[in-house]
Order: sequence, then structure tokens, then C-alpha cells
Amino acid sequence: MKFSEMPYARPDIGALLAQCSALAQKAEQARSGEELVALYYEQSSALAGYTTAANLASIHYTCDTRDPYWSAEQDFFDQNGPSVTNATVGIYRAILASPHLDALTEAFGSTCVPGMKNAVLAMDDRVLSLQQEANAISSAYQKLYGGALVEMDGRQLTIPQLGPYRQSLDPAVRRAAFEAEAGYFDAHRAEFDDLYSRTVKNLNEQARILGYRDYSELSYVRMNRIGYGPEEIRSFREQVARDVVPLLKTIIQRRARRAGIERPTFADLNVAFADGNPKPIPGYDERMAAARTMYHELSAETAEFIDFMQENDLFDVLSRPGKASGGYMTILPDYKAPFIFANWNGTSADVDVLTHEAGHAFEGYLAARDEKIPADLECPGMESAEIHSMAMEFLTAPWHHLLFGKDTDKYSLLHAEDSFIFLAYGCEVDEFQQIMYQKPDLTPDERNQVWLELERKYRPWIDFDGLPFYGRGAGWQRQLHIYECPFYYIDYCLSTMAALQFFLLTLKDPKDAWQRYLRLVRRGGLASYTELCRTAGLRTPFEEGSVKAIAQPVADWIDAHQL
Repeated sequence: MKFSEMPYARPDIGALLAQCSALAQKAEQARSGEELVALYYEQSSALAGYTTAANLASIHYTCDTRDPYWSAEQDFFDQNGPSVTNATVGIYRAILASPHLDALTEAFGSTCVPGMKNAVLAMDDRVLSLQQEANAISSAYQKLYGGALVEMDGRQLTIPQLGPYRQSLDPAVRRAAFEAEAGYFDAHRAEFDDLYSRTVKNLNEQARILGYRDYSELSYVRMNRIGYGPEEIRSFREQVARDVVPLLKTIIQRRARRAGIERPTFADLNVAFADGNPKPIPGYDERMAAARTMYHELSAETAEFIDFMQENDLFDVLSRPGKASGGYMTILPDYKAPFIFANWNGTSADVDVLTHEAGHAFEGYLAARDEKIPADLECPGMESAEIHSMAMEFLTAPWHHLLFGKDTDKYSLLHAEDSFIFLAYGCEVDEFQQIMYQKPDLTPDERNQVWLELERKYRPWIDFDGLPFYGRGAGWQRQLHIYECPFYYIDYCLSTMAALQFFLLTLKDPKDAWQRYLRLVRRGGLASYTELCRTAGLRTPFEEGSVKAIAQPVADWIDAHQL
């Protein structure tokens, strides 16, 4: 069914909560492991209709945050979503109390029971009103950011549409693009500051009520991190600061020389080549045709996947006024249909987001068709789910010429550099949030000062050169994850460590790399991050020295492939 034909109706929340209550009672009465496994399948599929409706509303709302109907529907789910989540937790409590619990581990692997335990530890009715408020704050940020229009080149542009100007070969144009964006954030400074203050206060209060020190502690439970904790992440960040940042400084210096920029400032860092950055072929239809060829030639599984996605119009990727920023993939369970949302702006990032979100969508497509995997175990934790997407960016490399033509070699180098450089920024975002929730009384100016200090730790090459907004240390406010899904960002870093290994594997043997990836993807959410890495024969980044062992070969490849 095409996306435009998918019907929408508000779900009956009362009936859904009653169904959850009945399922909890049924779990209490399970007389054997077989009955408990059957009950788990039943409860897992019970919310399919609700999830489909919620995700349809979210897609329509993010496609136009100004639409009053879909804004109201988003408000409805912001208000009722916590009640549904907590009712689900009630089912989990009953399942966890069953004497037959071990049957679930035997049936579904190592993540099912710990995942339910994390859900129980992370939610209950005492924080219901706070959860509703947090949803409303997140939607307010989304609307404030998504509604941004700035003056540039005599036109009113969205923030994503500034992308090509930020990569202009004219330094004055680049600077003007960053100043135009900065002007919007500075004009709404009080609103962005207030929304974040309210976010920190709200989530820390939820943590306190649930028995945690602060939200930085609770977040590990809500993100369903299995097999590692804050200490492993701290060690990982320090490895990046010690072993990766020095390599990145060399890469940044070399890139500036390659681009012919003697003294690069922050506004110059997006320019990677003297004759301009690689540009993908123009035209939505042309790109979609290239994607179809790419995925048809990659494998039989991806051929079936891309046909389904394109024939059912499951993409909205063009930027326009009122559209929320960023990109995502979500799933519509009733139709076993992934949906890809993005904001193309004519830069190479368009291909990044296409292959990235297609990686998420491909895993979702396969998992939805695997009857052995319960619906709520179709996707692993986010640090693992991002392997699906970030690895796909590299696994499609043999076909990138279809999207870049003569600029293919430039894109290959730029993509490897940017993926590597991202590690430092992602760790910076994570450490920043750690400090924010552990020191919730910081003023807005003090928050910005912390960001500037972390910039010196993780990105010491940056010179803001008096740039407004960014220069005062507020650049973190454009990172939507910090407001909308706190502590998600380190997941990208963990997955990057896996994706870079897929990059190196692809250079040696693309077919072997693809088979490793397919084994990993087919496990869905039935395995933890470390187990999934082992499935594909990858190293995890928690062991001392592992980050350097992965990073150095990538840096060597970048050094050997300068243009």
C-alpha cells in the first residue's frame, strides 16, 4: 500500500490500556514456559495498531510542523504515549514475576529479559505527568527549529537549505550562511535556553523519583544499554580524545591545504577540495533510479527491499519550509513498511542520509518479515541499530559512481574523513550531556562555556573567528538529539567503530563484508551490541587499545588516497 493511501484514526486509548491489563493478568496465569513464550508474542504484537497510528501521525507532523491537524495529533500522542508505555511496563512486570521466565531467554536470546527489566526500572506511573511534559518540550523544540526561515541570497531558506552555501568556494558566502543560521538561533536565544533548562529539570526530576542520582544515570537504563555502562563509555571517550583526536588534527590540516585555505576558521571546515566538494547527481527521480540499480546489484534481499520502498512511496526527502530538521527511519507495523524522512539540500550529505536511513529501513524490512522475531525485539539497542545504517554507507561504495559520476573518488575520500572526524564530535556531545545533568544549575552562559572547553578537548583545531552563536559556545543547540533524545548520540560513535571496520573489510573483500553484515542484521534485536559485533567478527571499542587499532588503518587509508 502506498503511504498516501494508509488510513489514519486516533486509537482508543482506554481500550488499549484495558487490553494491556488483560495481557498482564494472562502473563500471571501462564502455566508453562511455552505459554509464557506464546504470551510474549501476543503482547508484542498487541500494540501494532497503536504504533502504526502514532508513527503515521509523527511522520505527517514532521513533514509539516505547521499543519494544525497533525500538530494536534502529535499533541495527542505526546499526552497519551506515556500511559501506553507504562501499561506495557505492567505486562513486563507480570512476565518477570513468572517462574517460567527462563523460557524467554531460551526462545529469544540474551536481550529479552534484560530489556524488560530495564523498561520496568525506567518507567512507572509516578513520572507520567513529567513524561507528558517532556514530550511537549521536545515537540516545542522541533517546531521552533523546524519553523526556522532565514534570509540568504535574496531568498527565504530553511536551515537544511543553507547546506550548499556553507560549502561555497567563496569564503564570504560561507561566512554569510553561518551568520544567517546564527541569526535565527540568536534571535530565539531565550526560547532555546528555556527549553533546555526545562528538559534538564524535567528529566532529572524523573530520575530522582525513580531512585536515580540524575538523568545521566537513568539514561543508561532507558537507552537499554546491555553489557556496559558509564565507565566503559568514559574509557571509550578518553581513548578517542587520546588516540583519535591527534590523527584528526593531521587530517583537518591536510584537508585545509588541499582546499587551498591557509587559515581555516569554523566557517571553512566544510570545504574539502579546492574545486568544490563532491556533488551528487541532481534530480529526485534520477537519484531514486540510481538507488534502485545500486540495491538491485548489491543483493537479492536489497533488490526486494528497494522495490517495496519505491513502489509504495515510502520516502519524504526534499527540504521545504515547515518541515522538521534532520532525518530518520520509522516503521509502520501494520504494513511491515519502513518510512524514510530526510532533508536533501544538494550536497553529498543527501547520499549519506539516503544510504544511512536505508540501512535502518533494510533491517526493519527484514525483521518485520521474520515470524520468529517478536515485534518488540525486531530492532536492537540504538548503538547496534546504528551499525545497520552507518555500515550501509560504506557497503554501497562500489555503486556510489551511480550517484556521483566524476566526483566519486572525491566522495569516497570525503565520506571516510567525515565518518572518522565524527567520532570526536559525537564523544563531545555525550560528555557535554553528562556534565549538564550532573550540574543542572549551570546558567545558559555556563553551559556554553562547558561546550567551548569540550571543543578544545575534542576539536582543538576550531577557530570560531568571532562567529555569532557558535563563537559564544551555543552551537550545541542545533543538535536536535540533545533536546529530543538525550544520550542517544554516543550510540553513533559506538556504531561508527563497527562501521569503520566494515569499511576496511569492504576494501579487502566486498562479498565477505556483505555476508558479515547480513548475519548481523538478521539477528534483529535478539543480541546485544557486543554479541552483534562478534557475529560479524568485529572488535568492540571498550577494550583498551581497540580504538587505536581500528582508527590507525582508517587514517592510513585516508593518507594514501589524497587527491
